[in-house]
Amino acid sequence: MMQHGMRRVVQLDDKMNVKVFLDKYQGQQLNSPNDLVFSSDGALYFTDPPYGFYDPSAPDKDLDKDPHHGIEFNGVYRYKDGNLTSVIADLSRPNGLAFSPDGKTFYVANSANPPVVYRYDVKPDGTLDNRQVFADLNKEAADGSGVPDGMKVDSLGNLWTSGPGGFYIYSPTGQLLGKILFPEIAANLAWGGDDGKTAYFTAATSIYKLAVKIPGQFPLYH
Repeated sequence: MMQHGMRRVVQLDDKMNVKVFLDKYQGQQLNSPNDLVFSSDGALYFTDPPYGFYDPSAPDKDLDKDPHHGIEFNGVYRYKDGNLTSVIADLSRPNGLAFSPDGKTFYVANSANPPVVYRYDVKPDGTLDNRQVFADLNKEAADGSGVPDGMKVDSLGNLWTSGPGGFYIYSPTGQLLGKILFPEIAANLAWGGDDGKTAYFTAATSIYKLAVKIPGQFPLYH
C-alpha cells in the first residue's frame, strides 16, 4: 500500500498491522509514493511524485523545491529480489501505472507538464525503452477538471485513464474509443465483480459503479 503522506510503501497483514516495506532510495527518503502495479515476473513498479508536499495554505508552492524533496527527480521505480532501481527519472509528475495484458507495454500517466499518457516497451530485464506519447489529454479534453491519474486496462488491452471531465478509453493503438463524463473530478478506478464486468470509480466526493461489457484485467494478486 502507498502511504503518500508518510512517504513510504508498506505491507499489511491479515490483522491490518503495518510494516514498512520501502521508504528510501539510495539512502534518500522517497518523495510521496502514489501508485503501484506488479509485472508478470512479480516485480513491483511504483510512482513517486511530489504531491505529498502540497500545502493548502500555499497552493502555488513549487513542490519540487520543497525542503523535504531530497531525491532530485520524480521517479518510477522497480523493486525485485531486494533491489530497488529507478526505471524512469525524466517525467515531471508520474502518477498512474498500468501494464498491457501481455506485459510487453507499460503505461505511465504524467499528470502535468504535459498532461499525457506515455507508453514504453518493457525489456526482458524489466527496464523500459522507446518512450512515446500514447494519449495527449490536452488535445482531446472534455469540459471539466481533472488530470491523467488513475489507470487500468481491460482484458482486450484498452486503456482507461482519468482526465479532464471524467475517464477516457483508448484502444491499444491509441485510438480514443469514448469518454465517461462525471459531475465532479474523477481520479481512479478498479475492476470488480467475479467476472470483472463492474468498474468502480473514485471521485472528489463519491464512488460510482458502472456495468461494462468487456471484463477488466484483474491485478496479479487478485
